[in-house]
Amino acid sequence: MKVLVTYRSLPGTGLVERLSRQFDVRVYEGDGYMSREDLLRAVADIDGLVSMLSERIDAELLDRAPVLKVVCNYAVGFNNVEVEAATARGIMITNTPGVVTDATADLAWAVLMGIARDVCRVDRFVRSGEWKEWRPEMFVAADITGTTLGIIGLGRIGQAMAKRAAGFDMRVLYADVSRADADVEQRSCAEYAPLDELLRESDFVTIHVPLNSSTHHLIDASALSLMKPTAYLVNTARGPIVDEHALVDALRCGRIAGAALDVYENEPQLADGLVELPNVILIPHLGANSRRTRDRMAAMTADNMIAALNGEVPPNLVNPQVVPHRRPLRVA
Repeated sequence: MKVLVTYRSLPGTGLVERLSRQFDVRVYEGDGYMSREDLLRAVADIDGLVSMLSERIDAELLDRAPVLKVVCNYAVGFNNVEVEAATARGIMITNTPGVVTDATADLAWAVLMGIARDVCRVDRFVRSGEWKEWRPEMFVAADITGTTLGIIGLGRIGQAMAKRAAGFDMRVLYADVSRADADVEQRSCAEYAPLDELLRESDFVTIHVPLNSSTHHLIDASALSLMKPTAYLVNTARGPIVDEHALVDALRCGRIAGAALDVYENEPQLADGLVELPNVILIPHLGANSRRTRDRMAAMTADNMIAALNGEVPPNLVNPQVVPHRRPLRVA
């Protein structure tokens, strides 16, 4: 069976090596991502595809892959995949859930603290040579300890953020499509609140929901207008959850105090005016970029592919209604 890996420099150990023990593995040898045209040509005779979050796995591509059995997304999210189209064609879709929880929460917490304490701006100030003497009124920043953290989405990463907030004696509010179980609320020391209330009361708002039709531009001009002028927004989830142009206006006008972003609406392009703003931290989609996380993602992707092409149910099957293609099991 043939497997296509669309990205040559995948971090994490052992993915290609493990797959190569069982399958004819083809790795794209170009720099960066495959072009759409190259990808459409390459899938013509492959049984398994290891795809990146930036690649569109849609009906057009699936129709070009008549023997394709499984798409293993090297990511937790799968909003790049038309799951219904794959399911209709009997193609399994897998992802790598749970593995990025701590790495993403660590990063979200790092940029939350960074924007609250003006770390990036102060770093530039020192490097520029402008620092001539210590003065008590310089760069007086926001407090974190004892403030209110608003978590939008109390899933795995949201709960990890609540756990970190406990160390700073923060009050934790959360909003979600439905209220969490009582034991989750108790363990997280989190209070349920409607989104409008959360936005009004929080000193820091951090986003941890998936991107779908109901969360696209969830944080728009109206939502930003509800936040305190001293509040900060953190987004390490998906860029289009925030209306980036509305955010630029809010930051420019002082409607909110600042923001920290790891994801963007049209990556890698940024909304006009965002780069020039001093009250925002901008980092290039690094939430899962820790060594341990990348190793675990590679292992999970290999596990998913090996199971699927050996006729077993992959450990992380997104569309369980698809029956695996049964074949004799081979040992990895």
